[in-house]
Amino acid sequence: MNLTMLKLKSNPKSICKVEGFVQLIATKYSISENRYPDILISLTEAVCNAITHGNGNNEDKMVDVTMEKRAEGISFRVSDQGGGFDPNKLPDPTTVEHLECCGGRGVHIINELSDDVKYLNNGRTVEMFFSLEK
Repeated sequence: MNLTMLKLKSNPKSICKVEGFVQLIATKYSISENRYPDILISLTEAVCNAITHGNGNNEDKMVDVTMEKRAEGISFRVSDQGGGFDPNKLPDPTTVEHLECCGGRGVHIINELSDDVKYLNNGRTVEMFFSLEK
């Protein structure tokens, strides 16, 4: 098991650290140009959601990001210290009645770009898996 970690304050300015984190991982594990954007966008959305919705931009609360390299791919977990949520209760942002609404798009994007997504710890943790091309 090969783990890499990133710990962020719940400040929107912390989101910019995600790109450097993903770049290091992409270089280390030779992540293809096809997978890199999926990982970067999904991880950025998850961190943004954790900071904004999970921790309410409270800088006393942290967001933990862990990466685990697996034989078949790479897995990321983003955890916040908020109250959690039920992803099944979010409205579908692709339906006509929700197209102009704010919210719910980040979870939708994560679900579309990741190969597998799990919500753990009452929604305080999202785990995203990406298979890597051989």
